[in-house]
Amino acid sequence: MFVTISSSLYLSALGLSPVMVGLVFLGMTAYIAGFSMALGLLGDRVGYKKSLILGDLVPALALILLISSKNLLIVIPSAIITGLGGTAGGARGAFSPGLTALVARNWREDHERVRRMGRLTSVAALAGSGGGVLLAFHDYLPFGNINDYRFLFGIASGLLLASALCVAMVQERKGERKSTRFMKRSSLSYISKVIASNVLSGAGIGLAIPLLPLWFHLRFDASALSIGFMFTLASIGTSIGSYMATKFTGNPLRLATLTRIMNGGFLIAMALSPFFPLAGALYVIRGFNAGVGMPNRTAVNVRGVSEEDFGTASSLQGVATRLSQMSSGLSGYLLEESFALPLEVGGVAQMIGGVIYFALLKERSIGKEERGYEPRRAHHN
Repeated sequence: MFVTISSSLYLSALGLSPVMVGLVFLGMTAYIAGFSMALGLLGDRVGYKKSLILGDLVPALALILLISSKNLLIVIPSAIITGLGGTAGGARGAFSPGLTALVARNWREDHERVRRMGRLTSVAALAGSGGGVLLAFHDYLPFGNINDYRFLFGIASGLLLASALCVAMVQERKGERKSTRFMKRSSLSYISKVIASNVLSGAGIGLAIPLLPLWFHLRFDASALSIGFMFTLASIGTSIGSYMATKFTGNPLRLATLTRIMNGGFLIAMALSPFFPLAGALYVIRGFNAGVGMPNRTAVNVRGVSEEDFGTASSLQGVATRLSQMSSGLSGYLLEESFALPLEVGGVAQMIGGVIYFALLKERSIGKEERGYEPRRAHHN
């Protein structure tokens, strides 16, 4: 998470303009899309745990390369290959689709998947608050502005390597054998609806979120300490929201839709905020709201997918969303035109995307409700 929220600040400190930073994030988003798709296809064939380990090792090695030089010809490709930037929440980079597939394979009912993803997202977001803490420490390190970032990137690389070791100890239930080269027609049909609904929302996120730390710095002249503290609180809010999602028994599709629409509304409110404390508080509340929505969206997004296609389907969703987030390349241009534009346009796009999400997926949701949800019962000998 430190890499996610500090990348734009680091690139700016190296002398890149907001437009150039936006273009770097465009490349990063395109890379994540391709890498995520490759990991999904690999996971369906060799297991999602192995693809998750690879998803940690590659950015860890890229971070080592990133801190090895200040030459932009090395820094920019390394920053792109880290594949961690783009969102600031409980889910990150190419790792997220593989986690979705692993949870979907290990637990089969919607409500159980929501509970499991809620707990995982809650812990991930709470741990992600450490990224804000690391950024806050930047102002107190003695190595100089650029070297302070490089020192902290080194810590982040070590944490990713430790994460890979932890994933190696995870158990994975054996799933159905892959019977197609790509995906079953029924899975592709359902995923196409999810992708269509995610395009606008992803474009909105791309416009507003990747350059958000830089936006706070330019709009309010906020320091790294203030931005780090605010993102720490937002991560804690996401963690609490994801934990609360495990306690809800409502319709996952309706909760996922409502929270997505509200996420867009919060971005618009932030754009209109005259003070950093108010904009920061709105982002923290948005983090809580996003935390509630993420586990529910995870359950909805795979409910119509065959088990053998979980990895490919989750990654294909991620690819489509990331490609739409290549709007981050436009974010820098909008930021130079007006501070409000990236968040206003991004917020409206995310709200419309939420409406489309419900419209395309409600038919399957209603069918499930008519049949009723029967929780799995324990058998006693």
